[in-house]
Amino acid sequence: MTRKVRLACIDSAALPLFDKSPDGVTRDGYEPEAAKLVFERLGAEIEWIMLPWEDMIPAVRRGDADAVWCGQGMTEERSALVDFTQPYAVFNESVIVRAGDPAKSADDLAGYKIGAIANSTNMKLAETFAGAELVSFGASDDVFGDMIEATRSGAIDGFVDDDVVMVPLAEEDPDFDLAFTAMTGNRWGIGVAPGNDELRTQIDDALAAVIADGSLEAVWKKWMPLLDFPLGESR
Repeated sequence: MTRKVRLACIDSAALPLFDKSPDGVTRDGYEPEAAKLVFERLGAEIEWIMLPWEDMIPAVRRGDADAVWCGQGMTEERSALVDFTQPYAVFNESVIVRAGDPAKSADDLAGYKIGAIANSTNMKLAETFAGAELVSFGASDDVFGDMIEATRSGAIDGFVDDDVVMVPLAEEDPDFDLAFTAMTGNRWGIGVAPGNDELRTQIDDALAAVIADGSLEAVWKKWMPLLDFPLGESR
């Protein structure tokens, strides 16, 4: 019988990281393809457990999922709740505003309503924006879409998320401009339940193998050709 590994993630349209599942089972994008690459090395099949953002780590801690593989910057707060692998990605963070807005730096955001996912690295960055009114998002399966529509409607003036999803949004949707990108270099890892050293070590070994042989870099370049591969030596 093929081993199954249950991975927690949100079900949201946030390409190139991942797209909304067409059937509640399958997923596409950089993260799902990278996960498949890693777990194929372990002879395991992935079962995606799709949850609201704020319930992913609790699900791992309860045992309802084996790991969370979904945009988890390895913050001190999260590291107290789950044990992280080595990184499979490194990203910076960007601010999106409505088209034509003059904001080009954090100093321009005083008086703005700025959205970010609650308890995220994006919110930590937003907390440094002097004079900005912060709006938390998270109680939804499609938190990224919620922030987009809140900005589009004028409910907020802009929002913070990772450059990998924000740069394409600004390029492809005429309703938005990229205000600026902060070079935060956030390392993303896979979180397992505290003390689950066996699974964490297995994932780390498989990650090291797909980084060393260039297969993870190939997946990165397929989905994010404009971003340099940040792990290992570039081929």
